[in-house]
Amino acid sequence: MLTLEKFEEASELVKKVTNPTKLVYSEFLSEQTGGKVYLKPENMQYTGAYKVRGAYYKISTLSEEEREKGLITASAGNHAQGVAYAAQKFGCKAVIVMPTVTPLIKVNRTKNYGAEVILHGDVYDDACAYAMKLAEEKGYTFVHPFDDLDVAAGQGSIAMEIVQELPTVDYILAPIGGGGLITGVATLAKMLNPKIKVIGVEPSPAASMTAALRAGEPVTLPTANTIADGTAVKRVGEKIFPYVQENVDQILTVEDDELIGAFLDLVENHKMIVENSGLLTVAALKQLELTGKKAVAILSGGNMDVITMSSIVQHGLIQRDRIFSVSVLLPDKPGELVRVAATIANAQGNVIKLEHNQFVSTNRNAAVELRITMEAFGTEHKQEIMQALEDEGFRPREIGAKLY
Repeated sequence: MLTLEKFEEASELVKKVTNPTKLVYSEFLSEQTGGKVYLKPENMQYTGAYKVRGAYYKISTLSEEEREKGLITASAGNHAQGVAYAAQKFGCKAVIVMPTVTPLIKVNRTKNYGAEVILHGDVYDDACAYAMKLAEEKGYTFVHPFDDLDVAAGQGSIAMEIVQELPTVDYILAPIGGGGLITGVATLAKMLNPKIKVIGVEPSPAASMTAALRAGEPVTLPTANTIADGTAVKRVGEKIFPYVQENVDQILTVEDDELIGAFLDLVENHKMIVENSGLLTVAALKQLELTGKKAVAILSGGNMDVITMSSIVQHGLIQRDRIFSVSVLLPDKPGELVRVAATIANAQGNVIKLEHNQFVSTNRNAAVELRITMEAFGTEHKQEIMQALEDEGFRPREIGAKLY
């Protein structure tokens, strides 16, 4: 059972392994929403995510015998690092089963904390089933990433810190994967101040809590295919579900494309790297009426590999019309390329890639194709460049942009 005493104990204990993550006021997001928006940057934890809170508190409640057996868990990455780091602090063995699609940075960091890593299955649920099987076969102590009230109590320490720092908070937004974070945060927030609205946010392709609340009990989704890998959970926890039903005011869902824009917003306005699951709360802010309200968006983690990061930046720039490509057909004669370049330059466009194809037509004198990828300030500027090319008679045709 989750009690105020348990939350207070957990909040004190986790200070041993957490960095203070003071709230960051976001002028940009406040202007966007009409409220006062603060960020809780759990991406700045030593392990790169909030998960160390629940893992450390859970392990602290285990007996010496349970720790000596060795610990095992399943995780999409952040809980893995939390358990590995906490186990290292307690001096016990940790075995972590992770989905095969887990970002490399999370796998390597988990190994660096001294844990044995086993890659198994496509999503968390597959890895979890295998971890439970190994626990039974080898006698390990299983540390569940979310369906455990001690773990949820540790995660709830985030709410304690938010309310202590911002007692007049109106909304707290937390990402939902399996439900451990939202359980701890919502339950404690309501104990401290029942007027606080707690909003859970899920990726639309993996909205397992939404499905559970609709059914009145946890159900298993057929798939959980989302770029928010840390919240790609097919089935939420059984033990924590009643607490969500009682304490969470609303569940919102966010499309993957919205996370891409949120990533750019935080990089450009706050110089923060936040993983896709951690961006759920930021992307969901626009769905709420926050005028005159104070809202805290929990950024649950920042463990993102560089390849994923570069892909998201590219897609984000294309999504916002800051990079686009056009195709124009030109007669194959000297000076035509210069004319196109001059037209783009005069419209303040910046060419970043050119492809010249002489074989688009059997009559090269009639037409060769020029594919131009360029940078713009946004949709309005892009339209100005397209119009400038049209006015010069080039008849530009927009095509799919690629930077590589």
